[in-house]
Amino acid sequence: MTQVSPLASDLSYPPEAQRWPPEFPPTCAAAWGDDQYGLWIDVVIGGPSQRLRWIEPGEFVMGSPEGEAGRFDNEGPQHVVRFAEGFWLAETACSQALWVAVMDANPSQFHDNPQNPVEQVSWDDVDGFLRQVEGLLPEMKAALPTEAEWEYACRAGTATAFSCGEGVTPEHANYDARISYAFGPTAEWRRHSVPVKSFAPNAWGLYQMHGNVWEWCADGPRTYDGSLKVNPCGDTSDEAEAPRVVRGGSWFNDPHWLRAAYRNRWLRDWSDGNLGFRFLLKSPRQGAEGLPAALPTQDA
Repeated sequence: MTQVSPLASDLSYPPEAQRWPPEFPPTCAAAWGDDQYGLWIDVVIGGPSQRLRWIEPGEFVMGSPEGEAGRFDNEGPQHVVRFAEGFWLAETACSQALWVAVMDANPSQFHDNPQNPVEQVSWDDVDGFLRQVEGLLPEMKAALPTEAEWEYACRAGTATAFSCGEGVTPEHANYDARISYAFGPTAEWRRHSVPVKSFAPNAWGLYQMHGNVWEWCADGPRTYDGSLKVNPCGDTSDEAEAPRVVRGGSWFNDPHWLRAAYRNRWLRDWSDGNLGFRFLLKSPRQGAEGLPAALPTQDA
């Protein structure tokens, strides 16, 4: 059941005209439409097609409430975060098939299925991938989501520990299911990653924001102070020792690490068999007036 936080402020934000992408479909789209999750586009990148979901601007309560099972101090205090612009976010973690199409190599440990998420990629490796994507889609900017953008997308309008509710089970996500969360059920540990669409998506059509592989974020961790933030971003310096946030937990982890508010960080050059990413696209026309009321659609 969806839980609404008492910290939520102006529920009328954003104004209707700001909700839409600056152009729809963007010129990079091979297919597009509007379904129960919202606007989507398919983009062909080096051969494979990647579906992205429009994450419209808005606001949410970031962090976890005191008393949430498994909570760490750096997840608070909770605070309202507002996004003035939306973005196109890949509905899945980057698959090995897509990585290979762009980078012509597969660094992954679990390579039995090309639809498994790519892993064993450092933040710097991913940055190289994104620059290649921009070369293939010169009309778009490719990036990782910031930590705040990631949590906003993961929660998909919910305020519970997971986007599926206050608990998680092996039917919801891929994690070390020998360990229960908040006295929930246990099961056999899969011990490896699974294909990127193995579980039901969240309310915004995004798959496996919890578990399977950790996902790199664009920025380093910032300190929460409880005040409203607009488009917040942590450290993005190029120093080799500057850490970057990873979110979502993985197949290797206890379930409390999969919570929407859980924060972890690794150095940019770190890679592991449980570490991947998903990317976003933004149009250089971000900030335009918005779309007309009638949107063009095309069947998948």
